[in-house]
Amino acid sequence: MPLHAVKKYVVYYRVSTKGQGESGLGLQAQERDVALFLDNYSDQPFEVIGTFTDTKSGKDLNRPALTAALALCREIGAELLTAKLDRLSRDVADIAKLLKEKKLSIRIASMPNADKFQLHIYAALAEQERTFIGLRTKAALTSAKARGVKLGGLRENTRQRNVEAIQAADAAAQQLASVILPLRRANTSLAAIADALNAANVPTQRGGKWYPTTVKNALDRLAA
Repeated sequence: MPLHAVKKYVVYYRVSTKGQGESGLGLQAQERDVALFLDNYSDQPFEVIGTFTDTKSGKDLNRPALTAALALCREIGAELLTAKLDRLSRDVADIAKLLKEKKLSIRIASMPNADKFQLHIYAALAEQERTFIGLRTKAALTSAKARGVKLGGLRENTRQRNVEAIQAADAAAQQLASVILPLRRANTSLAAIADALNAANVPTQRGGKWYPTTVKNALDRLAA
């Protein structure tokens, strides 16, 4: 880098739910990883030109903050910096599309030395892993049902006392213990477990969809 040249970054964050965005869950971890990258791996000196955050699923690239971040990178020649590859997208085709842009440079904080080729390979492997996890979880759920385990469906009555609600949540977590505990011990991410449960149409204790935070809550109940 020429003398006195400044490395320019545009930082992009993504949280999957409004609750995560408001509480900082997920976002704080991303901010930590980006800060670690800037402090330990970035060319010096550097400047963060802009920071953008989406509260949306990573299923596609149609996100307002990401669109704005990419536009700014293309306009000023800045490098797009994000904490993890799946914050950009969880679709390998979308990742490949971004990596093919010659004028677009992407840096992943958790993989500070990875080049475009390595990022493409990682995206493909991650997609294969998610597919396999879905199949493995489906098989585990089928086995649990065959043993007579009733998965999901425990719902608390309207205005039920708090102690009864806690007991219901604990019971719901116990019913999924044989599925989620082995996955977590195999270092499966909270997001991947949530995706697998949703793909298998297993509801949460309240009858909703699974998210990393709800999977963590279930794991915390089992640990307690």
